Amino acid sequence: MIELTYNPRVQFIPARPPKREIRVAIYSRVSSNSMDQLNSLTAQISALTRMIASVPKWLLVDIYIDIASSKTGSSRKEFNRMLEDCKSNNLEIIITKNISRFGRDTVEVLEALHQLRLLGVRVIFEQESLDTVDTDSDLMISIIESIAQAENESRSDNIKWGIKQKAAQGTSKLYNRKCYGYKNDADGELIIDEEEAKNVKLIFDLYLQGNSIVGIMKELENRGIKTPTGKDTWSKRTIDVMLSNEKYIGVVRLLDKGDHEVHYVSENNHPPIISKEKFQAVRAEKINRSNVKKTKDGVQRKSSKYSSKKGR
Repeated sequence: MIELTYNPRVQFIPARPPKREIRVAIYSRVSSNSMDQLNSLTAQISALTRMIASVPKWLLVDIYIDIASSKTGSSRKEFNRMLEDCKSNNLEIIITKNISRFGRDTVEVLEALHQLRLLGVRVIFEQESLDTVDTDSDLMISIIESIAQAENESRSDNIKWGIKQKAAQGTSKLYNRKCYGYKNDADGELIIDEEEAKNVKLIFDLYLQGNSIVGIMKELENRGIKTPTGKDTWSKRTIDVMLSNEKYIGVVRLLDKGDHEVHYVSENNHPPIISKEKFQAVRAEKINRSNVKKTKDGVQRKSSKYSSKKGR
């Protein structure tokens, strides 16, 4: 039998407690559940997960994702859940792709950062290389505002460019935007609404017969004809705009008021309700009835205003 003897030279060293890990979360937001947006979301989450895994002391504890839709509108349930977790001291760092993913506008971003700063939570914007722990509050506000402004301008330019391209190519949906007298068929093309078209023709005829716009309003109301929005009382502006609307002769004109005004005109875009001859006659009559005239010295008032014989 072997006896165990105590050896004073052997020392017992207790295991060291593991180093405390820093709790990290990912937040992302996309504006729709389209395939492009979802693919972008997947790529974001994958890249940020790898980023967190590359830091030994960081521990990914949750991922918060908000997907806006027509049903949820501006709901940010996951963002609010993340804030609650921060208040419960469950999170220490939040990482997001960029500023535009963190909030819908500058005000929302700044309000959220203020709340998180008070809770002692650090926020990192990966794309902009911004870290709230290293950035002064005033500087952070200035940076976020300038970035947001630049993004808005870029987004606006992209939208305008897209509209211009579609207009120039004749593929813009604006060409087939309906107005009173028309409706869209199953393919979205403009076709005549026969019942409304009768009223459009009546308005043009009444004007050429000498009726004033007020007189036309009264005649339509006497006949029980509803306005384009279904009201009983017509407005002067509605009738005036209709009498000047080239869409009634099958023409659509899109105007870009940029550095140089550009007109994108689509002739014979859809079937006409009014003949070009009648439309031109109304235009000439409107000029004749106008209380202003153009001279070499500019625009001047006429000495007496035109007075219709009918419907004054």
